[in-house]
Amino acid sequence: MEYYLLPFQLPFMQNAFLICLLISVPAALLSTFLVLKGWSLMGDAISHAVLPGIVLAYILNLPLIIGAFIAGMICALLTGYVDIHSRVKRDTVMGVIFSGMFALGIVMVTQITTEVHLDHILFGNMLGVGPTDIWTTAAIGLVVSAGILLLRRDLLLHAFDEQQAKAAGLPVNLLYFGLLAAVSLTVVAALKAVGIILAIAFLVGPGATAFLLTKRFGAMLLLAVIVAVASSMIGIYASFFIDSAPAPTIVLVMTAFFIAAFLNTLARRPIRADEPARPDTIP
Repeated sequence: MEYYLLPFQLPFMQNAFLICLLISVPAALLSTFLVLKGWSLMGDAISHAVLPGIVLAYILNLPLIIGAFIAGMICALLTGYVDIHSRVKRDTVMGVIFSGMFALGIVMVTQITTEVHLDHILFGNMLGVGPTDIWTTAAIGLVVSAGILLLRRDLLLHAFDEQQAKAAGLPVNLLYFGLLAAVSLTVVAALKAVGIILAIAFLVGPGATAFLLTKRFGAMLLLAVIVAVASSMIGIYASFFIDSAPAPTIVLVMTAFFIAAFLNTLARRPIRADEPARPDTIP
């Protein structure tokens, strides 16, 4: 029995459990809105686009999270600007911009000498987190979670019908840029734990799984958090015994939850093409 409890007794494993718990909650809450609004690719774009900001912050001897956040916001704002002023669809614009910024970051990394291993940026290093990383993630998680919960009704209307939200007097532009800022902050918080490559899993997986299991918005938020937390805890625990990297193991568990939810949906009822695919109840 002591052997199976060993991961909970090691300090570096305790830190891994803690930082993943701290990032799971805000990422799961945010993922529900990204899925409902169809912004899944936006999370992917921002998570890749932060790399040049990280490298530039390292060169200027600034905190890496500052560079990551600024680069993420530049990517988001640039995507919105090009989308408004061109005939190219938003998903195409995001594909071009995030791949370009990610490539720029890779080139910048190869041109400097750094003690920061590229793999730790790309795939995270949750087994090497320290108190500073945990406090930073906790602060970002608290701000993002509180903002989402306080504005959840406004964000829900904005996700479904932006014109109706504007007619209702909601600050549509503020909600738009606030959501983008929340995505950027969450990606920054996830950097140390899962890296920029796998951050997209936290921003999409929980919400997508919850979306398959319920049509009630309140339940969707709760289920998304449960999926994210459970995937993190199971993934880290399993990685210790199978000697694998924690971050990809977490993503595999999250994928297994999604597949199970999908199979459950197929088993409960046949798929109808004309059936509404949105949560239809607001708590």
